[in-house]
Amino acid sequence: MKKYFIAVFFLTVTLVNAQIFDPVNFVNEVHPIGEDSYEILITANIENGWHLYSQNVEEGGPIPTTFSFDSAAGIALIGDVEEPKGQVVDDPVFEMRIKFFEGRAVFKQRIKLTDLSIQTLDFSVEYMVCNDTQCLPPETKNYTVSLTEKPELVREETKLAAEGDFIEISDSEENTEALKNNQDLWTIFILSFLGGFAALLTPCVFPMIPMTVSFFTKQSKNRASGIKNALLYGIFIIVIYVVLGSVVTAVFGADALNALSTNVVFNLVFFGLLVFFAFSFLGAFEIMLPNSWANKIDSQADRGGLLGIFFMALALAIVSFSCTGPIVGTLLVEAASKGGIAPIVGMLGFSSAIALPFALFAAFPGWLNSLPKSGGWLNTVKVVLGFLELALAFKFLSNADLVLQLHLLERETFLAIWIAVFGGLALYLFGKITLPHDSPLPHISVGRLSLGLLILAFVVYLIPGLWGAPLQWISGFPPPMQYSESPYGVGNTKGSMGTAAELPPNAELGPLDLITFKDYSAGMAYAKKQHKPVMLDFTGYACVNCRKMEERVWPDPKIVQILKNDLVLISLYVDDKKDLPEREQYVSETTGKKIKTVGNKWSDFQIKHYKANAQPYYVLIDNNGEKLNAPTAYDPDIDSYLSWLKEGIKNYKN
Repeated sequence: MKKYFIAVFFLTVTLVNAQIFDPVNFVNEVHPIGEDSYEILITANIENGWHLYSQNVEEGGPIPTTFSFDSAAGIALIGDVEEPKGQVVDDPVFEMRIKFFEGRAVFKQRIKLTDLSIQTLDFSVEYMVCNDTQCLPPETKNYTVSLTEKPELVREETKLAAEGDFIEISDSEENTEALKNNQDLWTIFILSFLGGFAALLTPCVFPMIPMTVSFFTKQSKNRASGIKNALLYGIFIIVIYVVLGSVVTAVFGADALNALSTNVVFNLVFFGLLVFFAFSFLGAFEIMLPNSWANKIDSQADRGGLLGIFFMALALAIVSFSCTGPIVGTLLVEAASKGGIAPIVGMLGFSSAIALPFALFAAFPGWLNSLPKSGGWLNTVKVVLGFLELALAFKFLSNADLVLQLHLLERETFLAIWIAVFGGLALYLFGKITLPHDSPLPHISVGRLSLGLLILAFVVYLIPGLWGAPLQWISGFPPPMQYSESPYGVGNTKGSMGTAAELPPNAELGPLDLITFKDYSAGMAYAKKQHKPVMLDFTGYACVNCRKMEERVWPDPKIVQILKNDLVLISLYVDDKKDLPEREQYVSETTGKKIKTVGNKWSDFQIKHYKANAQPYYVLIDNNGEKLNAPTAYDPDIDSYLSWLKEGIKNYKN
């Protein structure tokens, strides 16, 4: 059986993949090349972010692209199908070199007619496409091209073969994923840009601004020359950091990086890495590159000209590494988990924020007088960043614990840690805690007091969460309510909360005390008995957007009433790591992969039946498994989600 790769899904922070029905659009052209010969051009237009595999793939790899031409008498093929150069990569999953195509790929086949009365040619294309988070099941498409009409483009409609039906997809739906990817990249750019500004306000970078700008303005022959040199300096800073992002993308690859959200090892590594960065910012030690590097680079900066300016920018990157390194590392961790060019975009945003002041102050040197003087406040910024990194680190540790279901870092424990971290930050801002590199603090400024009060207010907001408060401001970050020592709040039990009714066999209480089945067969049997429709909830323990839906959308009175009374909820966790019994393990007909865990089983189920592997992903079905309306994914709009539920319930009753 041919095998192909289904990428492990989820993102570490807040992303959701829209369903893509068919990201490849084939365009066929017929060109006469002689009295009885033709060249068939088959152009695959591939949507951004997806790739199509070569015709030549080793056994054990993904499904290759295969062309089958009608072998009827009267048509002879001249040679094999020619394909473009494409890209060849060392795939870490299949452990082999694999060739694939992105964007646009043109395949060529020449034919000769031995019977001039032949007017059409029939052929089919079997192919598989993947992006950085999923692979779609293999598709086979059939075409008929005319050999008598004038050459023209024959465009086929993009369709999805699902349950034997073809569903036409509009242009807007085809572009949903591309639009979402662009939005994700803009989010990464903006967050990285803000991270760059945070790096500016550290002791390693901020003092360099007036020093560097003054150097350019004094060494240049005129103001215009000084501005030009400072602008080049800023451009070189951007180039250096973008190259770093490119190296991360090239070394790790987009496909490998997308496994980070639910991979236990990566989450534990990132937890350790962020704790390491946090301790560095708090003053335990400094992360420094070898001094010899800085000395060599600095000596090259005296050469002058473009090369000298470049080495000055490189010197800044190396000298400031003890402050920028942890920020850059954190941004790369977050961006890399998105895959694709996200690390490059992240470094573009970060470096743009670093470079911008140098260009502005070179153009308007009088502004330098308005800059605050360097001092202890720079170290304060550094320490604040350290506390924030420490808090963020425990999200990665929580992901690992949720996936393994160890219950070592339950909701109360997570919140207690955050209360301690942010409480410590508030005490630091109030001057009650001092750290190794702090200057004497006879009094605190109004700005520092204001920030301290905001942090203290956040701590006070977190405290009721220990007793069961929902904490919607941070929904998705702490473990869900049911993953808790006291799911009903401290001192409350199931009976005291008015939920003492007996649970059906194989059911448990899920979010909002909803009766939930984690097994499809048990849930469907109960739905038939109750004569109710079913909502399949494809979710994950480490899925941030799943928690947001459960904590922000589901609690709406109208929605929770429907979920409790009008349907049966079946929650299928695609990242459940529990091993299936040996007798239940199998090789997927859809993916060719060995299905070993409960999560593998439900992931394969989702891909096989619904051609998607996004989480959260909601499907309303009747007692026989037939869809009641189109599935939906992450939808924070309460009215929209409510309308979707009502539509499905109405269709079931009809």
